[in-house]
Amino acid sequence: MTVTPEPISLHTVCGLEELGHHSARGVTHVLSILDPGWPEPDAFGGYDTHHRTTLRFHDIIEPVAGQILPRPEDVAAILRFGRDLRRERRHEPTHLLIHCHAGISRSTAAMTMLLAQAHPDLDEAAVVARVHDLREKAWPNARMIAFADEALGRKGRLSEAVRRLHALQLRVRPHLDGLMRELGRGREVDAALER
Repeated sequence: MTVTPEPISLHTVCGLEELGHHSARGVTHVLSILDPGWPEPDAFGGYDTHHRTTLRFHDIIEPVAGQILPRPEDVAAILRFGRDLRRERRHEPTHLLIHCHAGISRSTAAMTMLLAQAHPDLDEAAVVARVHDLREKAWPNARMIAFADEALGRKGRLSEAVRRLHALQLRVRPHLDGLMRELGRGREVDAALER
């Protein structure tokens, strides 16, 4: 069996406030996940030429009045972004940067699904561990992960690996229990505390 190497040589996950720190790092591809109505980040004016895709939805997992839930179509767009990047088969180094507002939830969910897609034979726990290594405070959005899990045929294993990461984060950062509940993410907390 021939293994095709991943075309991405460097991965970065960050929040809006950190974008300026990466302008001189040779970013070639950006996936921006912004709240609807949020202005375009000025920081990209300092970047070299790069390919950028922007998606807009809120970081929620349950319906909230006046906010837009992540939809299966959003996850499909993220996966399409990943397939297009792989199809480019670039010979020069590729640096993928994914950001959302805080660099904690939507962006880490997107990175999780892109790594799972790029490495279909890689164990889900290893995929999530890699995302955790990239972004130590990762709390991937469970709704996005559930859609990706189904789209990638991971049969719930990706969601389970993310649930275990949420449980780890609650042990390391107990304050997240109250914070995530205040943000309407109690279902993620309850799932993490089940075992």
